[in-house]
Amino acid sequence: MMVLEFVIWGAWLPQIFSYLPSLNFSAWQQSAILNAFPVAALVAMFFSNQFADRNFAAEKFLAFSQLVGGLAMLGLAFTRDFWPFFALMLLHCLLYVPTLSIVNSIAFANLKESKDFGLIRMGGTIGWVLAAWPFTFILVDWQKVSRTHTSGLADWLTTALGSGLTGAALQRGLRWTYVVAAIASLLLAAFSLTLPHTPPKKAAAQKDKFAWLEALRLLRRPFLLVLWILTFVDAFVLYAYFNWAFIFLGSPQVGIKGNWITPIMSIGQVAEILTMAVLGMALKRFGWRLTMILGILGHVVRFAVFAFFPQVTGLIILVNLLHGICYAFFFAAMFIFVDEYFPKDARASAQGLFNMMILGLGCIAANSLCPWLLQRYTSGGVTDFRTLFLMAGGVAALATLTLALFFHPPAVQKPAQS
Repeated sequence: MMVLEFVIWGAWLPQIFSYLPSLNFSAWQQSAILNAFPVAALVAMFFSNQFADRNFAAEKFLAFSQLVGGLAMLGLAFTRDFWPFFALMLLHCLLYVPTLSIVNSIAFANLKESKDFGLIRMGGTIGWVLAAWPFTFILVDWQKVSRTHTSGLADWLTTALGSGLTGAALQRGLRWTYVVAAIASLLLAAFSLTLPHTPPKKAAAQKDKFAWLEALRLLRRPFLLVLWILTFVDAFVLYAYFNWAFIFLGSPQVGIKGNWITPIMSIGQVAEILTMAVLGMALKRFGWRLTMILGILGHVVRFAVFAFFPQVTGLIILVNLLHGICYAFFFAAMFIFVDEYFPKDARASAQGLFNMMILGLGCIAANSLCPWLLQRYTSGGVTDFRTLFLMAGGVAALATLTLALFFHPPAVQKPAQS
């Protein structure tokens, strides 16, 4: 279940930032399409998740959402006009985003021990990585391969894997990202019908009705408010990376073949698995503040390498490993911190408030600004990536300094009281 859930998202998200300009969509049109996901995240937070949790069996809601969402995703592969594309993307996201919580609910409801959830959730990261690899072969210039004489399977594979699509051909090939995502969604719709029955949680409705107000009141504490704001900033930086990285890696400055870009970006998720494994030790050794500082500094280093060493291909590839530190040492550590410092009856709502910054507002800010900046710093078909990455790295550096100076949680880790 988790593998398929994240194959869907991981198949289309990294490449969409390059695909939309190829359809000649303007900056505001690109932003509107990109913001369909974070808008759906905000809708899900205040309506869809609670509505689904309290009125439908989880596995049936998952099956319906993935069926309709998968058909919408399939339609995106064959849509070139803005309004139909936007409508289909919005429909897919409004149905898909709630399932990110639904799959968690199904898992927790059917696990004997909640501590086993980590292994289940790891399937999501594996799914994201697996989503990258079909395009190693799909985005190959097969006409070029067919014209090349090879003496054996090894030579044929070497030729194929080195013959990635470029330019307009690559952009046309990227439509397959939506086909792959649609297939995964339809498979999950069918598989959902085999999952254990997970009934709606009607009993929790009244109890949780005002929990988010309690969580919001606790943001009056300076250290929690600082962390909440910096979560927005770090989410903005993360999505700036997603907005620009695929285009940058395939640009003449770097020159990576189109069929290798997504697998290269996916090594960040491989690193994420390893980093998550040592997060507990890092928190014990370094504490909350230093661990989170290292997480944000990962962005600074990655953007600096992109800005100053674009022609050192090996370094450009390896620096994507820092994604594991960026995610685990800040976002994952932040979620653990929220669980420690908020009262038990407000923790779920508090997690929702921080998720609002990550999947919602931070994402909207990046998706609204980054396409415009990309056009602003592109002239004659050449993009000034150094300036773009230095700006993003500067924002991350400022966030690091702010965290170091103003984030001072109590030494004793006790649940906060209102």
